[in-house]
Amino acid sequence: MLERLRLFLTFRDSRFEDLTAANYKCVVYRDMSAGLVTAMTAIPMAMGFAMAMGLRPEQGIIAGAMACLIGRTFGGSKYQVYGPTAAFIPVIFALMQKYDHGFLVAVSVAAGLLLCVFGLLGMGQIAKMVPNSIVVGFTVGIGITIAATNLYDVLGIQAAGGPNLVSKLAGVAEHAGEASGYAIVIGLMTFALTKLLLRLSIYIPAPLIAVGTASILAGTVWAGEGLTLVSTRYGNIPTNFFQFTPPSLPEMTPKVWLDFTYFTVAIAFVSGVESLLCSSMADRLAGNTKTPFNPDKEFWGQGLVQIITPLLNGFPCTGALARTATSIRAGAVTPLAGYFKFAFKLGMAVFLASWLESVPMACIGGVMLWVASNMINVREMRHVMATGRFHAGLMSYTAIMVPVTDFLTGVLSALVIYFVLRPFLETNLEPLPQNAPAREKAIAA
Repeated sequence: MLERLRLFLTFRDSRFEDLTAANYKCVVYRDMSAGLVTAMTAIPMAMGFAMAMGLRPEQGIIAGAMACLIGRTFGGSKYQVYGPTAAFIPVIFALMQKYDHGFLVAVSVAAGLLLCVFGLLGMGQIAKMVPNSIVVGFTVGIGITIAATNLYDVLGIQAAGGPNLVSKLAGVAEHAGEASGYAIVIGLMTFALTKLLLRLSIYIPAPLIAVGTASILAGTVWAGEGLTLVSTRYGNIPTNFFQFTPPSLPEMTPKVWLDFTYFTVAIAFVSGVESLLCSSMADRLAGNTKTPFNPDKEFWGQGLVQIITPLLNGFPCTGALARTATSIRAGAVTPLAGYFKFAFKLGMAVFLASWLESVPMACIGGVMLWVASNMINVREMRHVMATGRFHAGLMSYTAIMVPVTDFLTGVLSALVIYFVLRPFLETNLEPLPQNAPAREKAIAA
């Protein structure tokens, strides 16, 4: 264990093996370019994730920046980009409906400590036991949840959404008469423009351009049409991002203890599993033929991300599949790309803060619909269905239960079904691959 701890605290390790005295100029330039492209893509997405979680937009900016800095320093992957992800939305949103940011900090620190211990004990391989069918079903279910949640902003409805899929859709139907045609056009235009630009080139910061174009239209031609802006809902976006936010707990009743345990396990599970999936995808996408990612060190790095980031006014983050793919395709070679992303993201956020306040909420809803659409990957679903009825059923069950109940209920019940029925219903008991061939397309966010 001591040897493992020494490795975890080593800054210059095998993740930097591709940076040599002979090629450092080329590698640094490639990492800088990748960091810039990823930062421009990440700003509107980070704001959208934060607001979808019930937090403020600037908290998404600082969370994405700090998570990348910490994760690239202590994590186990050469290429992984860390930041807010869609998988955390239902977990953190549910927490924020009951408690405050101080409680989120306390829960995240507990989850981080748990992940650090798992890393020290060499338990990184355990997360690989989750079958691909449940992972795909989970991402589909989260995509459905995100789409339902952001329908309110895209439709221009001011009412708040319910806690689960049924109540969200019921709320949309109940308030359908309040929908704004202008908001719908803005939201769908943001969605379509983001999709189109990314098809043209991965180097285009599509979400930023799409949000900018729609915001200009909303602020000029449709300036008086009652569109809800970020500033309308959240006020000014401060630029003093680094604020110490200590953990706090209410009176610890049995119900609060149960919630504390639930959210701690949920955050640890999401960050652990998703970071290992993202690290595995990154090695394949980058064609890494040298030292592969270290799952135990990745757990350690994830633990520090969950401990430190919320204490600086952020929230839990993990490996971001789409941003990792963007970084690799933009030329990233070493963890230096993450440091450049950290610097560029904070610098641009300070410069753009006043403009970001005037973004219509329908734009943010359009970006989140794009995220949701990318999470429902038809090729991955077909791959799971080709493995047999057992895994097709697991995928369908998870995809339904996650949005109808909650994240942990859906995933844990699916895991119980898998381990109980696997000896009877799965003909091939060899370990299943965690990532379908289409994973390189990246589940957004």
